[in-house]
Amino acid sequence: MQLLAEISGNVNAIGYGLAAIGPGIGIGILVGKALEGMARQPEVTGVLRTNMFLGIAFTEALALIGLVAGFLFV
Repeated sequence: MQLLAEISGNVNAIGYGLAAIGPGIGIGILVGKALEGMARQPEVTGVLRTNMFLGIAFTEALALIGLVAGFLFV
């Protein structure tokens, strides 16, 4: 029981840290595949770049939702 008394801090920070892993991996995969597609077909670079930025925005929104959820469910 003494061990549980020594644990303190904000558990939300740990939860958000774990929640940020998913969008981080998603953005890494998304950018990597977009660059691979640009290298394979340089003529579609503009379309791939536009879609990449849209995907990054949607994936980053997941991280922001996780941050807000951490503050809401205290």
